Amino acid sequence: MRGVRREYGRGAAAVHALRGIDLSLPRGSFTAVMGPSGSGKSTFLQCAAGLDVPTAGSVRLGGTEITGMNENALTALRRSRLGFVFQAFNLLPSLTVEQNVLLPMRLAGGGSSRQDRDRAADLLARVGLEGKGRRRPAELSGGQQQRVAIARALVTRPDVVFADEPTGALDTTTAAEVLGLLRSAVDTLGATIVMVTHDPAAAASADQVLFLADGLIADRLPRSSAETVAARMTALTAPAYAGAAA
Repeated sequence: MRGVRREYGRGAAAVHALRGIDLSLPRGSFTAVMGPSGSGKSTFLQCAAGLDVPTAGSVRLGGTEITGMNENALTALRRSRLGFVFQAFNLLPSLTVEQNVLLPMRLAGGGSSRQDRDRAADLLARVGLEGKGRRRPAELSGGQQQRVAIARALVTRPDVVFADEPTGALDTTTAAEVLGLLRSAVDTLGATIVMVTHDPAAAASADQVLFLADGLIADRLPRSSAETVAARMTALTAPAYAGAAA
């Protein structure tokens, strides 16, 4: 991302969601993005993933300039080179677990070969769901559904997986297991993950934590404990709270 700005509205009423983001992330890295409400986290993720168009600046994915791509090209890019994991799982209830995992491949015109099905089976085994490919999402726990979503995000061997609050709907133990899977995807599969989270324990799984404030990268930490991340987050938000209290 180079000089990425995103404004909504015009004139005095304009909202400056991103005020100039410069960021380069290496392949095979795990980055957590944190910040107070309204800091620009969601806009950051949407612009980075080609889901929203920056007002200014450029976004490159593995050498491909995605800023200015038409919607058809962006759709094809998202299906083949990006993976997504959301808080709400977003599995299709009418499809089996295997069919949900293969969905990105099917949308891209594949997903039916023996090789593709073997790929899905391998990923399901990696996330602890071996033998559950014929089940429906409703037959699985929340944690298991999120594991399916992770397998789906990885099935096309994407350049980047974007995870938006992936542990937000899970209990502490299950969340830790899901974070372990994301960490393992980076360490053993060479995945690149960008995760927006409000949870310091989740951010502690990442190689680095970026802190957004008022549309800018206000701070960053290398891999740190949850306590260190929480302390930095508190320091970042304290002036705002102090101003509000005053």
